[in-house]
Amino acid sequence: MRRFPLAVAATTAAMLAAAPAAHALVQVDRGIAGARLGNTQAQVRAALGKPARVSRGTNDFGRFVVFRYGGGIRVTFQGETAVTGVSTTGLGDRTSRGVGVGSTQAEVAAKVPGVRCEVVAGDRICHTGNFQPGRAMTLFLLAGGKVSRVDVAILID
Repeated sequence: MRRFPLAVAATTAAMLAAAPAAHALVQVDRGIAGARLGNTQAQVRAALGKPARVSRGTNDFGRFVVFRYGGGIRVTFQGETAVTGVSTTGLGDRTSRGVGVGSTQAEVAAKVPGVRCEVVAGDRICHTGNFQPGRAMTLFLLAGGKVSRVDVAILID
């Protein structure tokens, strides 16, 4: 009788070891890790749980709220009601083709359809879109030839 539970535990452990690791997904021009552009604060909390830290403030565009989560996830609500930006500095957040923090510029260029890499305002970035206000963009910020942060945001200005 005692061998059966041990065999089940061993089989379960082997299956778990063989299963691929779950990573948060970067959805180009849509969102990161369950936080999607346009989501409400309640929807983000339902998807990601209680934020580790909440910040509030005002900038040139009005009032904003920022939720910070473990793993480098930051969700911004410009205007306080809907997600206008999501960013990550975490290594586990990747596109469906494996691009994320730590990827090289060449990997971004090869694996993200429609991306352009250039210097913008002194920073080396790869991005989707054309910097048009009101449009969603995904930006891969580069430092030392590798992605240091991924932003998915609606361009405000």
